[in-house]
Amino acid sequence: MMGHQGGVQNQLFYSFNLDDHVPRTHLLRGIDRYFDLSGLREHLAPHYSHTGRPSIAPELMIRMLIVGFCFGIRSERRLCEEVHLNLAYRWFCRLGLEDAVPDHSTFSKNRHGRFRESGALRHVFESVLRRCMNEGLAQGEGFAVDASVIKADANRARGVPGTEVIDWRQGDGPSRAVQEYLTALEQNNPTMSDDVEPAAPAKRISLTDPAARYTAAPGGPAFFAYSTNYLIDLHAGIIVDVEATPSHRTQEVESTRTMVNRVEQRFNLKPRRLVGDTAYGTGAMLGWMVQEKHIAPHVPVWQRPRNDGALPSSDFQWVEQDNEYRCPTGHALRSEWRTFTKPRSHVTKADTIVYRSSQADCSACEMKRQCCPSTPIRKITRSVHEASRDEARAIADTPAYKRSRHERKKVEMLFAHLKRILKLDRLRLRGLSGAHDEFLLAATAQNLRRMAKWLMPMGEQVEATTA
Repeated sequence: MMGHQGGVQNQLFYSFNLDDHVPRTHLLRGIDRYFDLSGLREHLAPHYSHTGRPSIAPELMIRMLIVGFCFGIRSERRLCEEVHLNLAYRWFCRLGLEDAVPDHSTFSKNRHGRFRESGALRHVFESVLRRCMNEGLAQGEGFAVDASVIKADANRARGVPGTEVIDWRQGDGPSRAVQEYLTALEQNNPTMSDDVEPAAPAKRISLTDPAARYTAAPGGPAFFAYSTNYLIDLHAGIIVDVEATPSHRTQEVESTRTMVNRVEQRFNLKPRRLVGDTAYGTGAMLGWMVQEKHIAPHVPVWQRPRNDGALPSSDFQWVEQDNEYRCPTGHALRSEWRTFTKPRSHVTKADTIVYRSSQADCSACEMKRQCCPSTPIRKITRSVHEASRDEARAIADTPAYKRSRHERKKVEMLFAHLKRILKLDRLRLRGLSGAHDEFLLAATAQNLRRMAKWLMPMGEQVEATTA
């Protein structure tokens, strides 16, 4: 017989426990086991008033943000709606059935205020990282570094040439992102003297987010973007640091120094090897790794290619005791062919030394067409960090280097997870600080998801569809 559902009856009392309605294999179960915000209140205490009406608990806002980033809920307005309706989200956020969900505007006010002033999001990220270290997921033997381009919240049509003079005071005055950009310019260039060269202007500047960099993805149109830079521990793929930069290769590479130094200072964690792609194989970066930090560079050495088909520099022999190169026919290439009254270092602005052959030797040489077909003499540019470059080349021939190249895929997988699962392929917040906030929260969510997947006991493993 077909059943019949009775009408809704209003009961006077209900016996309802949120914990009973959250599956044991739910992702938030695993995250909640390892997510500790006990130190957040003390960290934020100096930024709250001792009088007045109690505000929204900061732990609640952070937990809601973690839910949003873990499940790809990009809109904070929609996040509030989801937390209101979803029992698992309420359980994780410590909200009862009758507890009110904060208004979405609360997040914006706290983000631009006390959260940024106190570095609260950095504090949360580092507390999660410390838990990862305590659980043995970050060991510090090997790190990998890489960057990924994320679109900024800026219309590519709302851009002007970098050489154009812009009056930022038009309309209602500069926005928060513009004010941040102008403040950064003043801090980087407090005074301009005649002996200081101004920085090269950007190709194109966004009027809504001027700190974003105009860049082009392979095979697609150019757009304004930021780069998220990850430094990960290769043992379990835990993110040990993250840094936001404009999408410019030089700034991405330089962020590596910031991240490695910060992890060493705050966690006493320094890797024995650092893995990266060719972008991190410049002479200055390799010199920093080897000479200053004593880290083995598992990085391909960047070498400027020759387009004239001439013999490569590797065919020339370096003679250390004579400070010169020898060409395949035995002739010398030197940095100076005569003695100067005042000794010169011959080091260029690019931290290189140019070694030149003798024109008399080259003009009579039978290999001139193979060696220097378009110039009267042969030149070889040697980096002042060439010893570090040689060490990187030697490491490239070892089995450990091959293993490092395979392990480097872990950071690329994190970027794919960031864009496809967490839906962070375009930023919502503007300005470099906005990008920094979103990248920190995303990295925190990824570390929490990794702990939930790796450390949950058998029988309580999170479902594959949510991990």
